[in-house]
Amino acid sequence: MIEAAKYTESGAIVAVINSVEVIVPDDVDNGHRQMLAGWEASGNLIEPYSMPVATIISAYRTAVQSLIDARAAERQYDSGATLASYVSSTVPEWQDEARAFVAWRDAVWAYALTELDKVQAGERQQPTVEAFLAELPAFEWPEAPTAA
Repeated sequence: MIEAAKYTESGAIVAVINSVEVIVPDDVDNGHRQMLAGWEASGNLIEPYSMPVATIISAYRTAVQSLIDARAAERQYDSGATLASYVSSTVPEWQDEARAFVAWRDAVWAYALTELDKVQAGERQQPTVEAFLAELPAFEWPEAPTAA
């Protein structure tokens, strides 16, 4: 008797059959897979694969950091960390860019971490990574000082 079934990331199915966990390959000729097909046909559902929360959060964090680094690269900085290091620069233009950038970066991470916590707590729907990035605070480079 099939008690439960759930897809894996690879497309196989983990099924509990007679209280024993069985990994069923994605192969229509497999006897267990045929048994599961009949089980589904009688109105049962094989649960879809759900990515582990840690993997999901990691994907969002990576995307946010990539956005931050890409913004820094617009002005030829190697990364967001490099740009942030110019906050005490003796060159006023670089210092202004770094200060504006650090304030924006902090606002981005504050928002991102708060919203990701809401997703994990079930307080909001999980957006796509692209939609989530579009929610983040906007950034404007400071105006370059004019020559006297």
